[in-house]
Amino acid sequence: MSKLIRLDLQFFAGEKTEKATPKKRQDERKKGKVAKSQDVNTGILLLFSFIILFVFGPHIVDGMMSLYHHAFTENIHRDITEQSIHEIFTNLTFMVAKWLLPIMVIAIIAGVAANLLQIGFLFTTEPLKFDLKKIDPIQGAKRIFSVRAFVELLKSLFKIIIIAAITFTVIWIYKDDMMMLAFKDVYGATAFFGKTTIIMGISASIGLLVLSVFDYAYQRYDYEKNMRMSKQDIKDEHKNIEGDPLIQSKIKEKQRQMAMQRMMSDVPEADVIITNPTHYAIALKYDEEKAPAPYVVAKGTDYLAQKIKEIAKAHRVITVENRPLARSLYHQTDIGECIPEQFFQAVAEVLAYVYRVDQKLGNKGRN
Repeated sequence: MSKLIRLDLQFFAGEKTEKATPKKRQDERKKGKVAKSQDVNTGILLLFSFIILFVFGPHIVDGMMSLYHHAFTENIHRDITEQSIHEIFTNLTFMVAKWLLPIMVIAIIAGVAANLLQIGFLFTTEPLKFDLKKIDPIQGAKRIFSVRAFVELLKSLFKIIIIAAITFTVIWIYKDDMMMLAFKDVYGATAFFGKTTIIMGISASIGLLVLSVFDYAYQRYDYEKNMRMSKQDIKDEHKNIEGDPLIQSKIKEKQRQMAMQRMMSDVPEADVIITNPTHYAIALKYDEEKAPAPYVVAKGTDYLAQKIKEIAKAHRVITVENRPLARSLYHQTDIGECIPEQFFQAVAEVLAYVYRVDQKLGNKGRN
């Protein structure tokens, strides 16, 4: 029965039910694993591209008319030479680049803005590193037939249906104008097709952006689900960050021992030891060059107090019994701190007594 209970506890400890810690999120982010919807990027990119086409469309049409006029009227009677072909090709390239440059610049800005909107600034080369798992056929088959692949397939089909419906609606709205294209000149027909294409593109982009909101929500949900940790994972992470608790306890114990040794080494330099007499011991020293008032060089209770008194006795440091003063100084001062102002009078009387005893002993009270 106890074995079954232990197995159940191990099972639940390994179940990923906890939210990811900030450290794991940061580590995964460095690897390029973030919650991101590609539909947001595509929607914003298409929307801004079609808006730019709408704004610069007339300019592009005028440029194309000028290009055709230049190619089929001005250059048609020119001799075909290497220089003329190079000149024509250079002019055509320059004109096409001039039309495409605004679209390309805005597309780049829109793509960068879409990524910043979703994940902020992130630069990592981890996804580019070679990994044999990426070409593992078994892992590839698992990805193809996974639940995520099925969801992505449904999303793609749904996007196709929505965009097709939007496109068909726009065409249906302008069906009468299409019937009248036979009565329009080339410029009018081109303008109509350009206008209809931009309307379809902007409408489809808006529809894709609406769908991308739901896709982003799903990506966030899937990301958080995959990022979940088990209780054991969290314990292991804390252990890696803070170190093994057993090792940490040993380090702290060693630090306490070293601090105690330093404190005990300062006891011989004290001017007086104020005791309870059995439970408390406070070692005080007054040095005008180091502090404006007497300060604590060591303190302890019970066993540690007895050790302080033994060291003081071995080095002939005078011990004075004052129960309330010893208890108050122990609770209100730390090692290295000056005594509080309310104890100045009492400590001054103790030090005066100590100095009188030293004088009587001919300044030979301590080594």
